[in-house]
Amino acid sequence: MPALVLLGAQWGDEGKGKATDLLGGSVDYVVRYQGGNNAGHTVVVGDQKYALHLLPSGILSPECTPVIGNGVVIDPAVLLSELSGLNNRGVDTSKLLISGNAHLITSYHTTMDKVTERFLGSRKIGTTGRGIGPTYADKINRVGIRVQDLYDESILIQKVDAALDFKNQILAKLYNRRAIDAGKIVEELLGYADKLRPYVSDTTLVLNDAIDAGKVVLFEGGQGTLLDVDHGTYPFVTSSNPTAGGACTGAGVGPTKISRVIGILKAYTTRVGAGPFPTELLDADGEALRRIGGERGVTTGRDRRCGWFDAVIARYATRVNGLTDFFLTKLDVLTGWERIPVCVAYDIDGRRVEELPYSQSDFHHAKPIYEYLPGWTEDISKAKTFEDLPKNAQDYVKALEEMSGAPISAIGVGPGRTETIQINSFL
Repeated sequence: MPALVLLGAQWGDEGKGKATDLLGGSVDYVVRYQGGNNAGHTVVVGDQKYALHLLPSGILSPECTPVIGNGVVIDPAVLLSELSGLNNRGVDTSKLLISGNAHLITSYHTTMDKVTERFLGSRKIGTTGRGIGPTYADKINRVGIRVQDLYDESILIQKVDAALDFKNQILAKLYNRRAIDAGKIVEELLGYADKLRPYVSDTTLVLNDAIDAGKVVLFEGGQGTLLDVDHGTYPFVTSSNPTAGGACTGAGVGPTKISRVIGILKAYTTRVGAGPFPTELLDADGEALRRIGGERGVTTGRDRRCGWFDAVIARYATRVNGLTDFFLTKLDVLTGWERIPVCVAYDIDGRRVEELPYSQSDFHHAKPIYEYLPGWTEDISKAKTFEDLPKNAQDYVKALEEMSGAPISAIGVGPGRTETIQINSFL
């Protein structure tokens, strides 16, 4: 049985939650392998809408075990609040497993995140201010706090002291802020220990044993390929690796155990935060996509920047992730346009470029070269098979598949759990 990676093939917000949830009935484990509560999934079940920030989407499937892997950074207050909210709505969260090696976001991480962004002014990255980047920085600098540290008070005290020794100098001397009391941070963190203890596990062992036993394990990335710290539009990226390789390091599973890699593509393109965006629309079409698509960040509440589909980005995602399939979402949002532009290449200083340029400067100056495909006006939300779609919608999907370099195996035709056309099985 397969181990699958499901990830965003654009800048995030492509509809990964719905795709993961649709697979939930066939999947034994769903694993978040990177990111923190700067990522969000919206899942619609019947007439109920669930906004998930840290928890894997599989938590809504009773037969599925949700796992937060070692590559995730966890704000314990946010996690416990999210668990409480789901419990109050009748969702059983008792099967959740959390890696003891996952790093914790503390209040000093959010403080550093916010003051740094303010200090940068016009040069700011556009972070969510939730402490994600500073927590990953501490991890790399080897002064991070891990979940397992909550259960050894002497180690926790040493680690918090080490982390704040330098940060307090920065806060006081550069930002003119009051130093943070290490004792209060330790007290706050210890207050989470007993509440998290039932969930803490050696998740690497659990997942490898599950795969060896023939269980189906789905690795769910947050954000998207173009926000990857190594392969995204640096420096306007997240602090982790949402790409397929991140699933291996973020969950402790070797690459030879991954059988399929599914990229989620929106039928157009959106982006949250700063950074280059070649197909961005600052006109009525962009506003229409935003309004019809409900393009507001699940976690941030920020309006998403909207633009036409970018096949250059899709091809790049296929290449760096080794994608075997695409899940195309929000096709229904494009209903009503007489013709639909698709970016097939870039014009960079008079040169036609068909692959994503490695140069940051080139990408910043890229202008989209469009092909125009005929649109459709028919309601497609009730379509159950590919043949149920209007011919122009079918042709649009076929064109995107050919341009993107991997088969489109499922199509989202509405926000609901059942409003999906399955063309090829992912399992």
